[in-house]
Amino acid sequence: MAAVLGFATILAFLGLTTFTRRFSVPVALILIPIGAAVIGGWTGDLGEMISEGMIKVAPVAIMIAFAILYFSLMVDVGLFDPVIRRVLRWAGGSPAKLAVGTALITLLVALDGDGTSTFLITVTALLPIYRRIGMRPVVLTGIVALAAGLMNIIPWGGPTARAMAALDMTSGDIFIPLLGPMAVGALWVIAVAWFLGRREARRIGTLTLDEPTINARPEGPGAMRAPETETIAGPRIPVGRAAQAFNVILTLVLVVILLLQLVPLQVAFAIAFALALIVNMPSWSAQQDLMKRHGGNVTMVVLMVLAAGVLTGIMTGSGMIDAIAQTLVSWVPDSAASLLPVITALTAMPLTLVMTPDAYYFGVVPILAETTASFGGDPAEIGRAALLGMGTTGFPISPFAAATFILLGLSDVELGRHQRYIFGWAFGTTVVMTIAALTLGVITL
Repeated sequence: MAAVLGFATILAFLGLTTFTRRFSVPVALILIPIGAAVIGGWTGDLGEMISEGMIKVAPVAIMIAFAILYFSLMVDVGLFDPVIRRVLRWAGGSPAKLAVGTALITLLVALDGDGTSTFLITVTALLPIYRRIGMRPVVLTGIVALAAGLMNIIPWGGPTARAMAALDMTSGDIFIPLLGPMAVGALWVIAVAWFLGRREARRIGTLTLDEPTINARPEGPGAMRAPETETIAGPRIPVGRAAQAFNVILTLVLVVILLLQLVPLQVAFAIAFALALIVNMPSWSAQQDLMKRHGGNVTMVVLMVLAAGVLTGIMTGSGMIDAIAQTLVSWVPDSAASLLPVITALTAMPLTLVMTPDAYYFGVVPILAETTASFGGDPAEIGRAALLGMGTTGFPISPFAAATFILLGLSDVELGRHQRYIFGWAFGTTVVMTIAALTLGVITL
């Protein structure tokens, strides 16, 4: 009975959010498992199961809230602008250098974990230069997609947050082991960017440009435009050199804390955000403006994570997840059990074309993780494997990710053309990182 209800709950969630889009994800995460619990006779335990589930995901929600606000503030004060200018000066009119510079800039800017702001910064800064030297916009969208996808698995990004919430794990369980494969993936993305740039160079040659500007606007008949009162990433908050030096030091300290896991990330980001506010925006009115400007992103992600707590709390507390896993164990041959992490990694990326990230991480990943655990494997490996596929390369080409259409709208590139151009390279990223993960023991056979 529990297994049947569990399968029905997952299928209902997938159907109503991915295929018919009748429910929003938060609504489906809350109401569908509650309905299953009522049918299964667990009504009396609903309050306790939901509370336990939400308590477990609360640290993830808190971390995401403060991380988004922190990096949004860093973007607003122009922390990354000097690096962008230097990369653009280095690239000059060389298509190969500009392509590599595009990858480097995206890898840096994507630290904020927000695909929308990443695409606004990179496209508005780089598209005018691409047009001036004759490079195709689809090259820009492809390289940005590869680099942003790689950085999408930082703990305050959507995929890792979903994986941590769905599996009740920390960044130390899922993300930290992926640092090695991420480094390999970054080298791969830079190499691909160089190759694509060289191919463009053979087509158009190399030009000599005047000093590149990062405040130009995307042009073209269908290109979206940022408000004229804004610069490359929105309104800039003027700060002094001392404040900017403080921002650099504080951000580096956060990275060290992340890598060494010195304190829980939600604590680190809460303290860092408070300190950054005091230094950069001491007035309450300015702080309120920041909250209003970026509060929407925070609300959406935090709501999704807390709603996921309802699903995971009910599915775990009722025993539905265990029952599903036991059923799958009876179906999977023992010889194939050890391949589950690799299969997960290699299939996750193509699934982005037919399934939303929420449906995958909350509906599929917990079942695969519990099945792996039943065979004696480490369920955290499933979370890492999922990130190697859907996390790193899925969202910048998925038709279910709103940020994808922002990237394409700013660049005036059609979705189908973008997908055809970069899909093979994106899947190559997954393959390369999966091999690195196997080599480094992040996932095992």
